[in-house]
Amino acid sequence: MKALLLENIHADAVKMLQARGFEVDTRPGALSEDELIAALQGVDYLGIRSRSNVTRRVLESSPGLRAIGAFCIGTNQIDLTAATEHGVAVFNAPYSNTRSVVELAIGEIISMARRLTDRNRDMHAGVWDKSAVGSHEVRGRTLGIVGYGNIGSQLSIIAEALGMRVLFYDVADRLALGNARRVDSLDELLAEAETISVHVDGRAENKHLFGAAEFAKMRPRSLFLNLCRGPVVDIDALQEALVSGHIAGAAIDVFPSEPKSKGEPFVSPLQNVPNVILTPHVGGSTQEAQVDIGRYVAGKLADYEGLGSTSMCVNLPDVAAGPKSDARIVHLHRNVPGVMARLSSLLAQHNINIGSQTLATKGAVGYSVTDVSGDGYADLVAELAELPETIQVRAL
Repeated sequence: MKALLLENIHADAVKMLQARGFEVDTRPGALSEDELIAALQGVDYLGIRSRSNVTRRVLESSPGLRAIGAFCIGTNQIDLTAATEHGVAVFNAPYSNTRSVVELAIGEIISMARRLTDRNRDMHAGVWDKSAVGSHEVRGRTLGIVGYGNIGSQLSIIAEALGMRVLFYDVADRLALGNARRVDSLDELLAEAETISVHVDGRAENKHLFGAAEFAKMRPRSLFLNLCRGPVVDIDALQEALVSGHIAGAAIDVFPSEPKSKGEPFVSPLQNVPNVILTPHVGGSTQEAQVDIGRYVAGKLADYEGLGSTSMCVNLPDVAAGPKSDARIVHLHRNVPGVMARLSSLLAQHNINIGSQTLATKGAVGYSVTDVSGDGYADLVAELAELPETIQVRAL
């Protein structure tokens, strides 16, 4: 099996896939749509991070592609609907870099509250200004978290340990941890919190979740952080709020438009604005996180290839398939009545015995893992592939 890994995915992922029998090709940066289509010819597994977009056209042009590993949290850079239609499994790393993002957020909150960006700039310019003016502790201040998922909830715990009062807003029903308090609306959060940190996903409805109206509703001299998705924030509106002084400081790690690779120019309205921390999408980029992500996602791809396991798959039904004894038939199909009956009938016709069978469905698709014993698997797979409901079938 051949795998293509883009965007400097950690070397441990390469080693793990090679140890499981994969031929691995690596490239340092992201690829354009046309470049990706050309690179995927003959490739079975693709590994990307956040800058490579896997569009419907890419998927339609890559019939041999079996799975995509997103070596990051988000999957909005992948057309999941098209991936499912073409039988391409998608795996990500929803937890591996959570701590790294949270630690960066905490460090930036403290840095802005103490105006360390100004102090650092002055010292490099030879200016000694030992003063407490504009410098504050975070203890006792109110942190508002927008999005209380894996990252937001862990940020809540650590911020509270520092003595902060934590409020959060989420469209989903989330359990408050510690003494955090849920609020009923984003407006309520903006009116109460002194620091706002955004941790939502990249779905289309979150575009410009924060614009001029939202910044105007924030408390005067508030702090603002975005370490999730670039399009969530109207950067021009944030720049205006910062220049006017309504927002006292900001820390931005993600941007609506980002360079594809190191060395390409970066331009933003936030450059050279005082008390703004700009980082190049490094929230999850610690050595520890990249090792964990590399091993986790590579393991998921290898298990999908060797065992047919879709455990923690983003877009396909979840089947945690363990070791197989003899042979295994994995069958991704449209979720309509009668498919499993036809599968069982074909197994019987080929004198193949079922040892165990697991089926799971998710929306319009179903996925079955059947451990079997007998002969004639190639003919069976060919006949299963001809079924109108079949999306993908393999014999392992």
